Amino acid sequence: MTPQVVVLASRVRADEKRLFDALERRSVPYVQLDTRTLHGFAHPDRERPRPVVLNREISYARACYGAELLEAAGHEVVNSGAATALCGDKWRTSVALARAGLPTPRTVLALTPQAALDAWEELGGPAVIKPLVGSWGRLVTRVPDRATAEAVLEYVAALPSPQSHVVYLQELVEKPGRDIRVGVAGGEVIGAVYRRSDGWRTNVARGAHVELCEDNEEFGPMALAAAEAVGARIAGVDLIEDADGRPQVLEVNAGLEFSGLQRALGEKVSVADALIDVVLGRKTW
Repeated sequence: MTPQVVVLASRVRADEKRLFDALERRSVPYVQLDTRTLHGFAHPDRERPRPVVLNREISYARACYGAELLEAAGHEVVNSGAATALCGDKWRTSVALARAGLPTPRTVLALTPQAALDAWEELGGPAVIKPLVGSWGRLVTRVPDRATAEAVLEYVAALPSPQSHVVYLQELVEKPGRDIRVGVAGGEVIGAVYRRSDGWRTNVARGAHVELCEDNEEFGPMALAAAEAVGARIAGVDLIEDADGRPQVLEVNAGLEFSGLQRALGEKVSVADALIDVVLGRKTW
């Protein structure tokens, strides 16, 4: 049977199993395509119909190039290669959010570690240094003072990759022990959760606890605008509240990891089904 949906993924996690189950319940023929086996031509034959692709690849490089390779072959990919590339680059995401007029923490890009030290001074105090590309809170460093900034940037300067010397700095927002993750699919809010942690990083992958956030009227419109700003039809939008409780957009994730959100929603909503609705064209934006 010709597949109607291709799930692009090199690793099958709990989320992918939920997606497979949602497709099977709908009797939608699908196939998993491992990016590690994928190759293609720049001038492919586009004559025959192509199934839609749901991009669930966790490797940023393979997610971007896999999407673009399949788009070149005539597939529709959700999210698109362009949206995946934009969301995966923190600086480009920050620029897109700022252009859309969305509130975000003050952010600086420095092209060398020395320039980053000057940028830290201009930010005027505690900041966070993040890798341009990365997830799950890895290599995100809190920099409370100049001495720490000097030590961190000395290490950065010694890294072999030239891209590592390009430094992304963001002001440290003293959040109230939590942030908000909003799941977006097809121009609608699936649901939102508070992520709480004893530490300053609130990633679920680092052990943060989630609880359902019922206040979609406050956070939903901002999350939808953020997803639209980066062109993501499916997104996990991370918001942070400042000391006065005002939300700001922290980042937009093109590969929505939804185990925590699903756990908080319980039986009310199936996140997997909401994503499959987008893939099947039942939600177009």
